[in-house]
Amino acid sequence: MANPRMLDRDESVLVVIDVQEGYRGKTIDHERMVAAVRRLVDAARIVNVPIVATEQYPKGIGRTQPEVADGFPPGLEIVEKLSLSCWKQPAFAERLTALRRWQAIVCGIEAHACVNQTVHDLLDRGYQVHIPYDAISARSEHDYRIGWEKMIGSGAVPATVEMVCLEWVRTAEAPEFKAIQKLIK
Repeated sequence: MANPRMLDRDESVLVVIDVQEGYRGKTIDHERMVAAVRRLVDAARIVNVPIVATEQYPKGIGRTQPEVADGFPPGLEIVEKLSLSCWKQPAFAERLTALRRWQAIVCGIEAHACVNQTVHDLLDRGYQVHIPYDAISARSEHDYRIGWEKMIGSGAVPATVEMVCLEWVRTAEAPEFKAIQKLIK
């Protein structure tokens, strides 16, 4: 890889955190965030980047919103959790470790809670974490902003959905470029 702070699709995994029905309409720019997460899911499938998805207490918060879940690969098992950090759920840690990829693109809800704690646990374990600003959210503006600032200040790499998509293909000569281009227009 030419630049260690740029994504390499062969080293990447997409982590989708808790984009659940119970948050519908309750987070900042919710529809924008859900659409952005879906674009990441679609892009990951186009370039063969594995996806690990979680749901926080689905009995109370509901399942992953269909706008996102309908894009998941067939057979994707969503990790249910009670811990705020995904890493603290053994099934998540095992799944991520088994992939043997060192770059994690983290998206979902909420920036100051589950996303924040997961990002810090991943950073502590040596993962390079990229966070697309347009694919995370929180219920309040200050939690969104401070959560973002804390993660970036701790070493996560700031990104956008379009940046992630373009780093995964790197060139207009990539066979997947046109499909990716349709996602980001």
